[in-house]
Amino acid sequence: MPRITVNGITVDFPYQPYACQEAYMAKVLECLQKKVNGVLESPTGTGKTLCLLCSTLAWQEHYKDTISARKIAQRLGGAELFPESSWGNVAPDDDISTYYTDIPKIIYASRTHSQLTQVINELKNTVYRPKMCVLGSRDQLCIHPEVKRMESNHMQIYMCKKKVMARACHFYSNVEEKSTEKDLMNSIMDIEDLVKKGNKLRACPYYLSRSLKQQADIIFMPYNYLLDSKSRKAHNLDLRGTVVILDEAHNVEKLCEESSSFDLTPYDLASAIDAVDVVLEEQAKVVQQNEVNAEFNMELASSGLNMELEDIAKIKKILLQLESAIDAVELPPNDSGVTKEGSYIFDLFAEAQITFQTKSSLLDSLEQILQYLSGRPGIFVNTSGLHKLLGIIQTVFNIDAPEGATDLRLHQSISKYYKVHIHLDESNQKKQKTDLWNSSSTRKEKTLSYWCFSPGYSMHELVRQGVRTIILTSGTLSPLSSFTMEMQIPFPVRLENPHVIDKHQLWVGIISKGPDGTVLTSTYERRFSEDYLSSLGKTVGNLVRVVPDGLLVFFSSYPVMDKSLEYWREHDLASRIEEVKSMFVEPRNKGSFSEVIDAYYNRVVCPKSSGAAFLAVCRGKASEGLDFADRNGRGVIITGLPFPPLMEPRVVLKMQFLDEMRRRGTGSQCLSGREWYNQQASRAVNQAIGRVIRHRQDYGAIFLCDERFSTDNMRCRLPSWVRPYVNVYDNFGHAVRSVSIFYRVAQEVMPLPLPQGPSGSAGSQSESDAVPSTSSEQTLCLRKAKHLDDHVPSLQRKRKASEDGASSLCMEYEPKLVSPKRPRIGLLDALERSEKSSEGTEEENDLSGEEKAQRLSTLSLQHEKRLADEQKGGKKKIKLVSNTQAEKKPNPTENKRTRAASYLATVKKTLSQESYKLFSAALQDYKIRDDFLAVLSQMSALFIGDEENHVLLREFYQFIRPHHKKQFDEACYNLTGEGCGYKPEHSLPLEGQDILARSLGEKPV
Repeated sequence: MPRITVNGITVDFPYQPYACQEAYMAKVLECLQKKVNGVLESPTGTGKTLCLLCSTLAWQEHYKDTISARKIAQRLGGAELFPESSWGNVAPDDDISTYYTDIPKIIYASRTHSQLTQVINELKNTVYRPKMCVLGSRDQLCIHPEVKRMESNHMQIYMCKKKVMARACHFYSNVEEKSTEKDLMNSIMDIEDLVKKGNKLRACPYYLSRSLKQQADIIFMPYNYLLDSKSRKAHNLDLRGTVVILDEAHNVEKLCEESSSFDLTPYDLASAIDAVDVVLEEQAKVVQQNEVNAEFNMELASSGLNMELEDIAKIKKILLQLESAIDAVELPPNDSGVTKEGSYIFDLFAEAQITFQTKSSLLDSLEQILQYLSGRPGIFVNTSGLHKLLGIIQTVFNIDAPEGATDLRLHQSISKYYKVHIHLDESNQKKQKTDLWNSSSTRKEKTLSYWCFSPGYSMHELVRQGVRTIILTSGTLSPLSSFTMEMQIPFPVRLENPHVIDKHQLWVGIISKGPDGTVLTSTYERRFSEDYLSSLGKTVGNLVRVVPDGLLVFFSSYPVMDKSLEYWREHDLASRIEEVKSMFVEPRNKGSFSEVIDAYYNRVVCPKSSGAAFLAVCRGKASEGLDFADRNGRGVIITGLPFPPLMEPRVVLKMQFLDEMRRRGTGSQCLSGREWYNQQASRAVNQAIGRVIRHRQDYGAIFLCDERFSTDNMRCRLPSWVRPYVNVYDNFGHAVRSVSIFYRVAQEVMPLPLPQGPSGSAGSQSESDAVPSTSSEQTLCLRKAKHLDDHVPSLQRKRKASEDGASSLCMEYEPKLVSPKRPRIGLLDALERSEKSSEGTEEENDLSGEEKAQRLSTLSLQHEKRLADEQKGGKKKIKLVSNTQAEKKPNPTENKRTRAASYLATVKKTLSQESYKLFSAALQDYKIRDDFLAVLSQMSALFIGDEENHVLLREFYQFIRPHHKKQFDEACYNLTGEGCGYKPEHSLPLEGQDILARSLGEKPV
């Protein structure tokens, strides 16, 4: 493996690093060497994880070598062992200890264990073999059958603790002996490997990981273990002198706030009171039984709970007082909720005798009650409310009151980060029991919310723990300035890395208008308007025909996505999209997500499909860390700006809080409410568009379909690696043409991705089960176009002269279809057709088969009804026209010729000389070869660019042969937003039209 020197440190890297990777490692090492914090953005696919691991572990090894060199120098009386070598060299200003125990541990934290597993797999690909461990919860690591059967996570915790204290868990008993095994200490294991190893050794994986943590050089954990003070204490984390790396840190801000906040609902309190009631009743029975036993000198009974009955009753009284204190808060007449300073939480809790002085004894009592309930036989008692209350008290009294500190100073400190909001309970949960004497049907329950509005609160906590360096890194942290302001700790080292891709691998377009010229803007006022929803549907309907394979469509929220889908289905826009790509919709229920995403992956790789479209929301599961590499994500459409809901109390209070902080004098060190609001939308967009390029050989397009993206304010918030590629398109046709060229070039230049098989969980589904589609692919699967030349005229002309139209069609596209006579649906899919062997009589013979295929593929019940309605309307119109036509008795053939001549004259006048030559050649070619798709691509390229010429494309309908008229009408509708007035009788052969026209007295089309 290559060995490179970065900042004086020799780093072993698996391959020769790119320039951006060396720059990234240099910044990481700068943070470590100078003991400062850093925020580093590097796009997905740039090898960020590998750079982090190699640079930090190389620095740690160098640190060890330096200690060794100093110890040797001391024994040699100050002489160096290798004076000519850089081994053990250290900069004069580096503060290097002379004890091996002081070597800084590396704590590598990411959002989820699945992400940590990917990181650990990357570590296996390096030459570094540090002592490591991965931390997890009992729910993930416990292998004791009885504990695993417990109903909830917190019940597992107390059952486990009880067995450990009683030495009743043989898995725990084996930990001390097995934890020193070399095979265990020197292995690189993710959480699944650790469980397997624990089962093999018959030793508890949970306590094995805690034991390995003591000697580990690098510790992996989800980052809530670090940021949540309760989790930090539970895992006994000592952070003094450690290097903390928070990967995928775009979520850190949110997690910092949420881990320090809570919502206490009436249901939580009622549940806690009921649980204490159960204990109180059972202890009262034990006391009564012992009174009887004492009378007769019998052995006293024991419940296992070492608490006096009076103490349990005091706990219940405290909970009832807290409930009354919350209920006593007066809300405004409009029930909008009341907001108070963060320090008010101490006043409220003091009314229930919960203070800094009483918190320790109260927490001990709650712990004992929970421990008792976890091991108690009989009917299950819901302890979730009691467990939540325990966590709430720990959160409120997280900071011990300093000796001699006044209440005022403490209250001011808390108010700097928090707000208390009391509002009506909107949850669907009800109290388990109700006091019939005190309650009334009109009584409104209240929820107590204690919200932290500053991620800096958790960051300052980390700094107070004595960490050496904090490195925040992700693919999407832009804009960095506002991100670091939110953290409220200094980040002297910053980096916005470019991507490792080339220019031909990314296309970014801001599309401000749809195909029909309607401005695309999903503002609150316009997001549900009919013209916007219609134009957006037509935009997506056109782009699915251009983007190969998988396409992701992100909406700003679930209501917007639901409303858009509803409108598209009602107005036949959804069916037009599904004719080309099956649509899959991100479910709100996380349980069914994997099933839907697997079905999407399967459809994309299906050799008989033309890809699929996945509709999702920004900030949803699909936009967070999910992999849409290669064919799974060749394009991403952003349909709007996902601002947080402006009327939500937490959002309103956050903005007010930030404005208040700014007024108090922190000045530029704090974001304004409006800046934060804009930042949230930008960050969500950046996270979603990060799905498109996942590695060095990937390529794709980003469509920003909202005119607000064209403002400088929004463009500067895009990631630095995206900004150089951005182009603004005021004309939809120009955007389609540009991206078509992009895909053609990318498909020619880029290597083919490795073949992907269907994913496991959806692999057993049948095609019809896996795809929620009403389109024709369930009957007649479409094949994906390999190149775009055939429907982009300028690209078609660039083909090699040796290729004639027919042979190149066979070479560039897969021609074998399930049915050679199926309808050609769109610009891409329609190209995939078998060649006609001859014209004339065979054309007439094929008609019935084509009509049959057409019926099978397109006539759903709704479509049949629409056709029937159109036929009725058409007949009425024909009858009305026939009365006037009968008087004039014109020659139909002469009218047709006059109309055609007039049209040709208009086209000649409109187009340039060169373009008119292309028009004439395409018309002649269609006349000779009957190649509908070739003529459609030529005409659309000539007339779509300028909206004023859209009518010329529709008027070309008169030159289209009967068996192609329906397709042309649909294509015009998709491209221009308006059809050509197609009627079913237009698809009849010319002889049939003549007969019909004579019988009705109307001219044939």
